[in-house]
Amino acid sequence: MELVYAVAVGVVAGSGIWLVLRPRTFQVIMGLTLLSYAVNLFIFSAGRLTTGRAPVIDAVRGLDPTLYDDPLPQSLVLTAIVIGFATTALFLVVLLAARGFTGTDHVDGRESES
Repeated sequence: MELVYAVAVGVVAGSGIWLVLRPRTFQVIMGLTLLSYAVNLFIFSAGRLTTGRAPVIDAVRGLDPTLYDDPLPQSLVLTAIVIGFATTALFLVVLLAARGFTGTDHVDGRESES
């Protein structure tokens, strides 16, 4: 399971890097979003990939730490998702304003000659 997860994170990160290097601003924003998702998945995997474990202490299970997941990566990822949504919304507003001022969504504000 860890190998498939690592390959999936690598594919998402690679796709994000490819999109960041594109000439259109919308593609750059989508690339940054994919990169943030890849980082979130990486942070989430830092808490070990397990199933069926509770992130908070359950009175029935007792206090054995091997029975629980690490809640810190989960809380970090949830916070990062909220910040990522806000950042993406801000970037899209800036993209629309820049497109309105320049009339193009090219990164440097000029269309290519070809």
